[in-house]
Amino acid sequence: MSTLTIFNAIPALETTAAPAVATSRPIPAVLGADLEVPVKGGRLVGYANLDYAASAPCLEPVSAAVAAALPAYSSVHRGAGYASQLTTARYEQARHTVRAFVGARTDDAVIFTRNTTDATNLLAGCLPAGTTAVVFDTEHHASLLPWERSVRLAPPAFPGEAVRAADEALAGIEGPKLLVVTAASNVTGELWPIAALAHIAHRHGARILVDAAQLVPHRRLNLTALDLDYVAFSGHKLYAPFGAGVLIGRRDWLAEGEPYLKGGGAVRSVGSAGEGAEWHDDPEPRHEAGTPNVLGAIALAAACDALTATGWTALVREEERLIARLRAGLASIEGVRELSLWGDDHPRVGIVSFTVAGYSAREVAEALSSEYGIGVRDGKFCAHPFVRHLLETADGGCDDDTASAVRASIGIGSTQEHVDRLVEALRDLVARS
Repeated sequence: MSTLTIFNAIPALETTAAPAVATSRPIPAVLGADLEVPVKGGRLVGYANLDYAASAPCLEPVSAAVAAALPAYSSVHRGAGYASQLTTARYEQARHTVRAFVGARTDDAVIFTRNTTDATNLLAGCLPAGTTAVVFDTEHHASLLPWERSVRLAPPAFPGEAVRAADEALAGIEGPKLLVVTAASNVTGELWPIAALAHIAHRHGARILVDAAQLVPHRRLNLTALDLDYVAFSGHKLYAPFGAGVLIGRRDWLAEGEPYLKGGGAVRSVGSAGEGAEWHDDPEPRHEAGTPNVLGAIALAAACDALTATGWTALVREEERLIARLRAGLASIEGVRELSLWGDDHPRVGIVSFTVAGYSAREVAEALSSEYGIGVRDGKFCAHPFVRHLLETADGGCDDDTASAVRASIGIGSTQEHVDRLVEALRDLVARS
C-alpha cells in the first residue's frame, strides 16, 4: 500500500477532534479575566491576553482544586499519617485522570514531569541503545534537540509529503527507531497527520512520540484510537500553570531505561558501599525520584476534568469562530502576512503567526502592549529552523540574526473584543508606517 493511500485511508482520525457531544457544563472561567493593565497616557485598559500558546491562564476550577488540596498537603507514598495518605490518593487519582483524558491504554505508564521538554528528555534517556530519532525541522526545540542520534527531515510541502518523507527515512534506518512529531504546530497552529504517521512508523517497526502540548488545550486526543506510543504535554499550556507536565506511553522502554533522577523513591533498595542500588521496575516510581510536584499533578488533573466536563463541541466551536475572525481581519490589512506551512484551508488550532511590513516583530509586540493593552509573543518561538523556513517562503529571504514573527493565540477566556482590538491596532500601526 502506498503512503498516499495510507494517508487518505484514515481521514477521520487526522483532526483528533471529539465527536459531537452536548455540553454538560458551561465553559469555565479563567483567573485574570478582569485584569487591567496600564497603557500610554496613564489609562488602564482590560488586558487582551493573546499569548495562550506560551502559557494559558489558570482555570478557576484548577485554582479551586489546588486550594482544596492545600490544607491536607503532605509528602506522598511512604507516609502512614492521614494527610500523607490523602495526598497520595489525590496524586494517584490525578494519574488516572490524565490517563483517561488522553484515552491511553490501561497499561500505559503515566509519568509526571515538569513540562513537555522535561518529558521528551526523559524518554530520550530511556531509548534502547542505538535508537535513531526521525524528526522534522518544523518541530519545537524540545523535540529537535534531545536525541543522541537523529535524522532531520525538511519541512514538508503538504501533509501527504510528511507521511512520504517519514516513510522513506524510517525505511533506511537499521535498529530501533522513533518518529517524533507535533500534533499541532506551536508556530502556525496547523494540525499534523499523526494517525497516518503512526501507521507508517509501526509499519517500519518504529515507535512514535507525539508532542501534544499545543493540541490538548484545543482538541480531544485519543492515544489508543490514534495508535500512538508516547504522548507528552505541559500543564502550563492546559490552564494548569503549577509546574507539571506528563509523559504517557508504553512501559517497556521506560521500565528498562536509566532512572531519570537517582534518589529517594526510585529505588527498591540501596546496599552498602560497593553494592549499588536496585531500581524500581515500574516506570512511575523509577522516573519520579524525590518529592514530586503533587499540587502540579492535582492541577493538571483538574484541568483535564474541567475540559472533559465542559465537552469539546462548545470549546471548539467558539475557538473556530474567533480564529476565523482573527485570520480574516489579518488578511484584510495590507502589509500583514500570515505564516503557514500548508495553506489557508488546512485545519488548525487557535494559533496565528504573522509579520507586519515596516516593523520588526519586537516593535509590533511592544506597541501592542504599551499602546493597546494586548499581549502577544514575538520571536522564533523555540522553533528556529521552522520560522526561518516560513519567513524565507513568505518573503523570499531571511536574516538569521533578526528575522522573527509575531504570534497571537487564543483559548478559553478569549473574546471577540480581544480579537477585534488586535486587528484594529495592527491597522493603526500599518497606517502610520
